Amino acid sequence: MPMTETAYAKINLALHVRRRRADGYHELETLFAFVDAGDRLIARSAARDALVVTGEFAAALSDPFGNIVARALAALPRADGLAITLEKNLPVAAGLGGGSADAGAVFRMVRDAHGLPADWPARAARLGADVPACVASRTAIGRGTGTVLEPVEDDLAGTPVLLVNPRVPLATGPVFAAWDGQDRGPLLTGGPASAIAQSGRNDLEAPATALCPVIAEVLARLRDTGAMLVRMSGSGATCFALYADEAQREATATALGRECPGWWLMQARLR
Repeated sequence: MPMTETAYAKINLALHVRRRRADGYHELETLFAFVDAGDRLIARSAARDALVVTGEFAAALSDPFGNIVARALAALPRADGLAITLEKNLPVAAGLGGGSADAGAVFRMVRDAHGLPADWPARAARLGADVPACVASRTAIGRGTGTVLEPVEDDLAGTPVLLVNPRVPLATGPVFAAWDGQDRGPLLTGGPASAIAQSGRNDLEAPATALCPVIAEVLARLRDTGAMLVRMSGSGATCFALYADEAQREATATALGRECPGWWLMQARLR
């Protein structure tokens, strides 16, 4: 029987960049959240590992051997192989942790079929800073480079969310390089996820907008819809809006689809 997993899209409800570390990485404090939609993976037992990529954004993944799904498979010991079909529904280089979410889904598949080695968090972190969080795909605080995870009171589960990407890829490296280096203070300590998110910010929003000016238009349009929270996710260019009810989210999606037909939209709920 094939195994099916959703690679849940990651959003950063808040993302504070505190400093640049001696190892070249940035010290982060972030509030991870995940939506109940994303890429789709189907796996079947096979003599050897294999990967086929389909879906709207498949063409953006030109190197199947360098794909993080293939690397995640190689990182996990198993008695037999897995042939995976990856349906790429999330835009690439979009601030949604799409590749990390795909790797997280692979870890869950291997966990369910074979179990995971005791050092799986370290193996996940070597694939990418967001991968450990994406394995659980639950709201959590991330520190360090994002790999040190802390539980949080999650009062946002089930909240309607709209993701909007102007279909402009934005690589993470240049955005971090354009950050002004100013420490604007820590993430709120204590309290539920809603309070931490509302009091937070995304320190990469300004440098990302400088590199990709259409982000400002996306944010402005979303902020004009009465959403509870509007922010850019990760290093962009995807932005999100949280709503009190589905009707408000659906009305916004309908209007944006009509007014900005080239933009990518996804309606979902927070997990």
